[in-house]
Amino acid sequence: LADFEDVTGALERWEDWCAAWSARAKVHEDLGREALREGYRLTASEHLIRAAIYYHFAKFVFVQDPKQMRAAHMKAVECYRDGVAHARPPGERVAIPFEGKTIYGVLRKPGGPKPPVLIMAPGLDSTKEEIHAYADPFLARGIAVLAIDGPGQGEAEYDIPICGDYERAAKAAVDWVEKRADVDAQRVAIWGVSLGGYYAPRAAAFEKRLKACIALSGPFEWDRIWDGLPELTRETFRVRSHSKDEAQARAVAKTLTMKEAAPQIRCPIFIVTGRQDRLVPPSHAEQLAKAVSGPVELMIVEDGGHNANNRPYRYRSRTADWLAAQFGLPKG
Repeated sequence: LADFEDVTGALERWEDWCAAWSARAKVHEDLGREALREGYRLTASEHLIRAAIYYHFAKFVFVQDPKQMRAAHMKAVECYRDGVAHARPPGERVAIPFEGKTIYGVLRKPGGPKPPVLIMAPGLDSTKEEIHAYADPFLARGIAVLAIDGPGQGEAEYDIPICGDYERAAKAAVDWVEKRADVDAQRVAIWGVSLGGYYAPRAAAFEKRLKACIALSGPFEWDRIWDGLPELTRETFRVRSHSKDEAQARAVAKTLTMKEAAPQIRCPIFIVTGRQDRLVPPSHAEQLAKAVSGPVELMIVEDGGHNANNRPYRYRSRTADWLAAQFGLPKG
């Protein structure tokens, strides 16, 4: 909080956002590098992961300056890679073949043989690095997490545009999981936040190897909320979808729909939304819950905003307990 107040309190122009957050990120990176040199690997991990999150804050929707944005992004990737390698449990950077290209992820495994796996899908301008904190409750309950940068996300955003049919990315991730001997490929689920809250159920509709789904504040139809989105959000979607102008971006937005896909969801799904969400109204979650064909649990956090991140204690542990039960894991 002190860092947030320091950085934002000194800012007067959006144009200075990336540089200001990058400067504060470097403070934590330097602490991490020093700890690493001295052999304090856990301390180094803590500092470097925090640095990575700050570098991510720096690049977040900073699409008007691609050079500055990408520099901050690459620092986020570097710091997280070096930090999570010494976390408990550690993280492994992985490369997943995807239609002749590559998407990157981070696999973290709890103790014990062949744990089930949760694929974690970020949002519009979210990344695998940013969702670090979301993973902790699942890891604590014996579930491995595979956080990925899918099409239009993170490291993939430069070469692979946003796609409405995110099941393509999910298929690649599950194919990759099936080649691992250290996790249970028969117990794989998917989780998504914000626009990832669309990607995850969309994937669950068509990738039938997924045994469960958790969706946080995802749109039922992205185009339906387009006009009410902040200008920066629409511009970020344009850039991440590799669209030449807003008209083309709007056309891509129309492809992000659960209308035909939702009835195809037959695996158990847990849907979370905030009643006070001003970005994606809770009616989208309610519509998804009514449309699916399988078991569904809908949780509306009455005082929650977007992703209910202002009330994480209301849903994060609960969703992790729910998924552990789907996988047949004992209560913690």
